[in-house]
Parts: sequence; structure tokens; C-alpha cells
Amino acid sequence: MACYFYILRSARLDKFYVGHTCEDLEERIRKHLSNHSGFTAKSKDWELVYHEEFSDKGAAYFRERTVKAWKSKKKINDLINSIG
Repeated sequence: MACYFYILRSARLDKFYVGHTCEDLEERIRKHLSNHSGFTAKSKDWELVYHEEFSDKGAAYFRERTVKAWKSKKKINDLINSIG
């Protein structure tokens, strides 16, 4: 079972969403774009800008917590721009 750490970006809000999941990544993004409550409900233009695959949920969650602890838009942008 693959798990993912991922980053979504909303251009309209100029914000990132950092998360992890063990479900299909496309399905998880679809849920973010559907009608729901929560942080990503504020906009419908979220796009996947970065992801990493892990073999277990704990590792993906640890990566999410690590990146969230940065509290830095610049460091997140640097991470995204490092893939290319």
C-alpha cells in the first residue's frame, strides 16, 4: 500500500495545503475539490504541486508534520522548485 505526502496550491488564495493520505492521490484531490467543510473548502482551484510516496502511513505523516513545522512559504516553494 502506497501512502503519500502532498502539497496543494491555490493561486486564488495564494496558499498551500500540506497533507498525507494512503488513498489514491487523484481521489484525495477530488475530495479536496468537492463540497465539504475544512480548509480546502475555501477555494476550488487547488492543484497538486508536489508529492512524495512512502511505504507506510507513519512515514508520510512524519513528513507532513516536518514540512508544516517549517511554517515557511519560502521553504515550501524551494521544495516544490527542487523537482525539476
